[in-house]
Amino acid sequence: MRVALYWAPEPDDPLHTAGSAWLGRDAETGASLPISPERAALTKDPRGYGLHATLKPPFHLAVPYAEALAAATAFAAARAPFDLPPLAVANLDGFLALREQAPCPALHALADDAVSVLESLRAPATPEEIARRRPDRLSPRQRGYLDAWGYPHVFEDWRFHVTLTRRLTEEEMVVVRPEAEAAVNPAAQRPRRIASVCLFTQAGPGAPFLIAERLPFGPSA
Repeated sequence: MRVALYWAPEPDDPLHTAGSAWLGRDAETGASLPISPERAALTKDPRGYGLHATLKPPFHLAVPYAEALAAATAFAAARAPFDLPPLAVANLDGFLALREQAPCPALHALADDAVSVLESLRAPATPEEIARRRPDRLSPRQRGYLDAWGYPHVFEDWRFHVTLTRRLTEEEMVVVRPEAEAAVNPAAQRPRRIASVCLFTQAGPGAPFLIAERLPFGPSA
């Protein structure tokens, strides 16, 4: 089993409905949702992970699950809720993803703290996991992060994003981006408050990620 700490919209947030419908799966319930074969091909990878933004990337546990849950619950309870800027569909290195439309220091601090505070829960990455990150293509700083934290895109190299597609060709981008904007932007651009994070679990290799726990923030800092 692997676990990850992600942000995901609340079940009553219109973005949960719109984003899950776009991907073709609800990570809250595990239910598959009807989409066209063309959309299914474009969203296969993000569909498996569920609608989310990564805070602490997937990892194998070095401790029992109950201990990890207790630590993640305490981590969340120590956070104060904050406002998330409006989101919108953007081209992120050839992928379509929801990105924040204004700087949000609290969001970046949340991701930084998730990586460092929960590090004792993470079992060391295997050589195979390291190799999948293509370390030869990383910057020296990213390679250092991969060795130290099991993932290259943390701290200065972290970017908030909710992935919506695989990498697209230029021709696909012209067609698919307007479709994604029409499907997801109206819900994404609404103001929302981040008041929880989610512990996602993956039962085994290739299994879909599911929301195992929603962990509420404390009422104040």
